[in-house]
Amino acid sequence: MSVIKVDKNNFQSEVMNSDKPVLVDFWAPWCGPCRMVGPVVEEIAGERSDIKVCKVNVDEQPELAGQFGIMSIPTLMVIKGGKIVAQAMGARPKSAILAML
Repeated sequence: MSVIKVDKNNFQSEVMNSDKPVLVDFWAPWCGPCRMVGPVVEEIAGERSDIKVCKVNVDEQPELAGQFGIMSIPTLMVIKGGKIVAQAMGARPKSAILAML
């Protein structure tokens, strides 16, 4: 499965109403740590069919960033059944991201 780019129009259907756990990466193109985490997130998306992986560009989606209180990027969240069950800020190794799931 590939990474799904989400915005305010499809966030509800792709993330909050998902029947699978969703890993959400809040990021921006200018953010160095985001560029380090990005390939890891893409890799996880390719390896795991039991989850959804979504990315939110905080520059393009300030409403979503505000709704989730994103103060620092990258912020990774795991959302199951419309509820945040895990959250981490900053660059993380793949093992730490997988442990969140």
